[in-house]
Amino acid sequence: MEIRRTDLSEPEVVALIELHLREMLAFSPPGTNHALDLSGLTAPGVEVFAAWDDARLLAIGALKQHSDFAEIKSMRAHPEARRKGVGKAMLKHLIDRARELGYAEVKLETGSGEPFAAATELYQSFGFRPCSDFAGYSAGEFNKLFALAIP
Repeated sequence: MEIRRTDLSEPEVVALIELHLREMLAFSPPGTNHALDLSGLTAPGVEVFAAWDDARLLAIGALKQHSDFAEIKSMRAHPEARRKGVGKAMLKHLIDRARELGYAEVKLETGSGEPFAAATELYQSFGFRPCSDFAGYSAGEFNKLFALAIP
């Protein structure tokens, strides 16, 4: 597996982002979905990465830079690559990238319920813990906020 930065020009990456957006809208109550579309993923301060096995896309993930922390966005394994460790590899890559950029903390927002259970379990296995509101997100019944201090 090779994880590399993408400029979002690969049709496979665009298709996986579109699938991610459709699923987030379907699984999220109105007003609670904060997934970034293509324009959000091309904004200044956002880096998008894709994990590949030769020509086969395995996962995507993004890192959004804030003044005092980095935020994980758009983590999504390809349906055919789920439960094969690609999410773990992408999360590790994003945390390592945040460290390279000089951040001491990584935060993220995710949903709750069955569609988000595997992701939440993954984040917690890396040491992410619930945190207070940040970057316009508010924790609630559906939206869950997590932070990880990185050395």
